[in-house]
Amino acid sequence: MPSSPAPPAAGPTLHGFPPIAGKAPRVLVLGSMPGAASLAARAYYAHPRNLFWPFMADFFGFSTSLPYPLRVRRLVESGVAVWDVLAQCERAGSLDSAIRDETAAANDFEAFFDAHPGIGSVLFNGAKAEASYRRLVPGRRLDDGRLLQRLPSTSPANASQAVDAKREAWRRALQEAGVAVVRRAGDPAPT
Repeated sequence: MPSSPAPPAAGPTLHGFPPIAGKAPRVLVLGSMPGAASLAARAYYAHPRNLFWPFMADFFGFSTSLPYPLRVRRLVESGVAVWDVLAQCERAGSLDSAIRDETAAANDFEAFFDAHPGIGSVLFNGAKAEASYRRLVPGRRLDDGRLLQRLPSTSPANASQAVDAKREAWRRALQEAGVAVVRRAGDPAPT
């Protein structure tokens, strides 16, 4: 009989960040839990090889060299909210695979969606975010009529997919959610 894989090693209890959300977001991007670089910087997607900010800079016409508060403001102005599924968990290191599921607690999505009723799409930044959301968020608030879509993770740990393919998947999902993205010469036409 094959043995099941050992559970991830215990790590410290980590706590996530408050959401980034303006008054009228149309789309919510959900990660799982900030990685070590993000926790140290107190900023979403702070690892220098994470593709989230380069993608957002490309889509919304700003430089990745902008200070974090200005990048956040550009997202808010574009109708994009950012949060993580998990309010807390135990994890050794930064990898999603190291999250101990039995220690994971979800953020309060009921209150968040009540405060932001215009969100029509939830975009998961990778498989762990989607799986955690589906496992931990109570039934009525699981989708509540919103489009739920998993996108390729922007994490540097997700090197199996080409950057251009990831960028196009993110661009298409934001456009389908009604978010205006900057079109550049050579971009594929919207479908």
